[in-house]
Amino acid sequence: MDFAFLFSTMKTLLAALPMTLALFSLSVFFGGLLALLIVWMRVSANPVARNFAKGYIFIFRGSPLLIQMFLVFYGLGQFGFIRYSFVWPALREPFFCAVLSLAFCTAGYTAEIFRGGLRAVPSREIEAARSVGMSGFLLVRRILAPIAFRHALPAYSTEVVMMVKSTALASLVTVWEVTGVAQRLIAQSYRTMEVFLCAAAIYLVLNFLILQAMALLEYRLTPHRRDAPLFPVTPR
Repeated sequence: MDFAFLFSTMKTLLAALPMTLALFSLSVFFGGLLALLIVWMRVSANPVARNFAKGYIFIFRGSPLLIQMFLVFYGLGQFGFIRYSFVWPALREPFFCAVLSLAFCTAGYTAEIFRGGLRAVPSREIEAARSVGMSGFLLVRRILAPIAFRHALPAYSTEVVMMVKSTALASLVTVWEVTGVAQRLIAQSYRTMEVFLCAAAIYLVLNFLILQAMALLEYRLTPHRRDAPLFPVTPR
């Protein structure tokens, strides 16, 4: 085992970690905001908005993320009204295209996760809130959003971890994050096993930290479930 090469490889890959973190954080942030909008449309009484949300979720959950990324990076520039618009300076940048495609994709999955959390809110909680005069934004802020988020958090943590791993696809549109730098090192050294082991270790540690943070958040938000057994024993 060449520890000097492993140390050098790890140092080089860690230098690309900020790019991976930037891709991850921006895509999760903007994808979460877009998911809230999609959820609002999905549960609205307006049939046009509801069907649009259904179509969005179907398209971005039903097609591969790699194809979506290629369509954004290579496809949008083929339209003249986009190429000569004010958004083109951003859309011609690989980093922005990668963030955009990752955010669009995770918004489809996150919207369904949040919708499942909303459906898990007990109707008696909503009726009790309305009986004391809550409605509109106050009902959402005090009752619907906290309870729905607690129910959605376990599934959402899985989506967050998936987004960390999905950032590896950004290397295919020339964004040099951890996986992209690893591929360049392999092309130079032909030492696939050592380089990818170092890259896998970085992703494992990063995902471990994210999962621990999400578990701590779930622990803080659900104090009533901390000591409850998963399978309570029913007395005979």
